[in-house]
Amino acid sequence: MQEITMKDQLIRVISGEINVRAMACLTTETVRAVCARHRTRPTASVALGRALTGGVLLGALLKGRQRVALKFEGNGPLGKIVVEADPMCLVHGYVGNPNVDLPLKGGRFDIPRALGHAGLLTVTKDLLLKNPYQGVVNLVSGEIAEDIAYYLTDSEQTPSAMGLTTIPDDSGGIVVAGGFLIQSLPPANEGALDLLSRRIADLPPLGKVFHAGETPRDLLDRIFGDIPYEILGHQGVAFHCPCSRDRVEQALVTLGPAEIRSLAERAEDTTVTCEFCREPYTFTPDDLRRLADERH
Repeated sequence: MQEITMKDQLIRVISGEINVRAMACLTTETVRAVCARHRTRPTASVALGRALTGGVLLGALLKGRQRVALKFEGNGPLGKIVVEADPMCLVHGYVGNPNVDLPLKGGRFDIPRALGHAGLLTVTKDLLLKNPYQGVVNLVSGEIAEDIAYYLTDSEQTPSAMGLTTIPDDSGGIVVAGGFLIQSLPPANEGALDLLSRRIADLPPLGKVFHAGETPRDLLDRIFGDIPYEILGHQGVAFHCPCSRDRVEQALVTLGPAEIRSLAERAEDTTVTCEFCREPYTFTPDDLRRLADERH
C-alpha cells in the first residue's frame, strides 16, 4: 500500500434523534511520527498506533487543560503501552518493547499475543481537581479497541463501541491509521444502538476505508446511514511531547544533591532520554554540579 497524505483530523458529532455521540479520526501522520521516533517493528507499530488513536479519541472527550493517560500492562512481549492525550488532540506515547514483530494470525496482527491476555488497563484523567480520577479494568481481549470500549462501558458506565486501525509497512513505518468512537447517551435508544452495532459489524476493514481516501466524516456517514446527526466540530490531530530541558532538570533534582554530585564525579556527560519522544538531554559534569549547588 502507498502512504496516504490526507491531513490528520478528528470530527465530533451528535445525534439527538437516537441520543448518540460519535467521533472519528485519521491519525496516520501522528502515528507515523511517534513510531519513527521509537523505531518500532510492525507488530509494535500496530499496537502503539491503535493505542495512540484510542488516546486521541478519549482526549477529545475532555475540556480545557484536562488530560488523559492510558497504560496497558500485559504479560506478553510488548510489556506495556503508555499514551497521553488532551482535548486539542495532541498525543504522545511509547511501547515497552518496540522490537516486537510476531507472525500474523489468520492474516491479522496478533496484538492479543503481543500485549498478553492477562493484564490491566489503567486510565488516569487529570480533570484539574484535587486528585486525578483513575479507573482500572482487566484486559478483556488484548485488542486495544475492545479493551478501551470495555473500560468506558464498565468503569464509566457509558455503553461504547470503538474501532481502531493501524497498517504498517514491512519495516514498521505507518501506511494508514485512524478510528472511531460511538457512545450512547441517556436515555439509551436500544433499537438504534442495535442498528449501529450491525452497521459497524458490516463495515469493511477500517484500514481499507481510510486508505481508499475516505474521510472521518465519510466513515461516520457509513455508520449512521440515514440517521441524522449534527457536526459539533473538527480538530487537527498531532504528535506533541511536552518534555523540555527544564523538566528533565526538575526530575534530576529529585535525586538529591549527593546523587547528582555522584553523577558529576564520573567525569563524563550524563544523557537523559525522554521515554515518550526519545529526545536526548545531555548534562556535562559542570551542569550537574551547578544543579547540585543550586538545590543544596
